[in-house]
Amino acid sequence: MLNIDTTDFTGKKVLIRVDFNVPLNEQFEVTDDTRIRAAIPTIKKVIEGGGIAILMSHLGRPKGGPEDKFSLKHIVPTISELLGKPVLFAADCIGDVAENALKALHNGQVLLLENLRFYKEEEAGDPGFAKKLATLGDIYMNDAFGTAHRAHASTAVIADYFPVNKMFGYVMGGEITAIDKVLHNAERPFTAIMGGAKVSSKISIIDNVLNKVDNLIIGGGMTFTFIKAMGGKIGASLVEEDKLDMAKALLASAKTKGVTVHLPVDAVIADKFANDASTRIAPVGEIPDGWMGLDIGPETEALFDKVIQASKTILWNGPVGVFEMPSFEKGTRAVGDSIVKATANGAFSLVGGGDSVAAVNQFHIADKVSYVSTGGGALLEYMEGIELPGVKAIRS
Repeated sequence: MLNIDTTDFTGKKVLIRVDFNVPLNEQFEVTDDTRIRAAIPTIKKVIEGGGIAILMSHLGRPKGGPEDKFSLKHIVPTISELLGKPVLFAADCIGDVAENALKALHNGQVLLLENLRFYKEEEAGDPGFAKKLATLGDIYMNDAFGTAHRAHASTAVIADYFPVNKMFGYVMGGEITAIDKVLHNAERPFTAIMGGAKVSSKISIIDNVLNKVDNLIIGGGMTFTFIKAMGGKIGASLVEEDKLDMAKALLASAKTKGVTVHLPVDAVIADKFANDASTRIAPVGEIPDGWMGLDIGPETEALFDKVIQASKTILWNGPVGVFEMPSFEKGTRAVGDSIVKATANGAFSLVGGGDSVAAVNQFHIADKVSYVSTGGGALLEYMEGIELPGVKAIRS
């Protein structure tokens, strides 16, 4: 495999798998350009080094063939603006249309190919389709960490056609370095903050981090499955009845491994799941019938802050309340602020998983933590100890 910093791109056509699966509004305007911004340094490195950047990505989940609403042509203005130069567009990702668009390019230019998932062969990991894509470039670069856990044609299979001329882009390289630092070279104390609605979606990741962390902070909806498992009263709070034994087993496992688990002690409770609900503070195991916990309370904020400030490595995956509603964002904002303070004092902080990333963007603290991961599922699988096809394909 090659290295992006030491490769001469002069005159080379570089096929870059980016993750431009970004949200669009009804006018087809990009509403969150985080993933595009993340890829800009990689694209600039290629074109400023005298190469041609050919970008390929998927967008959404088209159902068997081209659909205008999933066309990548809609994001061309955003890429051009962020890159500071015009980006050309090919209305197909393989065949004559793509090849003819390439012929017209000069060194230093950028071409975006149409949505890869307009072909079902992309998700099927079809070698024939991968080979057609491969003919477009001299070098293959994977910079799409968000799709690295998928063995698709453009994320893994294509690398077979570039035995030597393949590499990671800056996004992919940065992700792997940051996650490896947390998982394999963490400075202690190491604290993982796990939030979100359900224990079931986090079981294997909690299992894996229990072997690595000193502290595990639990927040969000899954709190109440643990509280109920311990005999607490949770009112109408979210609970996974079939996961109570699993929650007990995780707590027992943590104890065996010497990991301190920090659960909320109080909650902001509401009489309905709505921003305008009546609210009050209650002990987390004494929530009245008909009321539900939707955020952590002030005592919990202080407790979590104390643990976070004493940490040297922090992993944050999942919010601790329903932060999408202003009435219940305070706890998640407080956790974010605690992480920012600890980072400023020398801790290494990694934030990952869709909702945590949305939270740090909402609270404008993304640049105040050490690293924000662009990969949701990929990050979780990598943290579970699974070898990602997109990483393996480049390294092998």
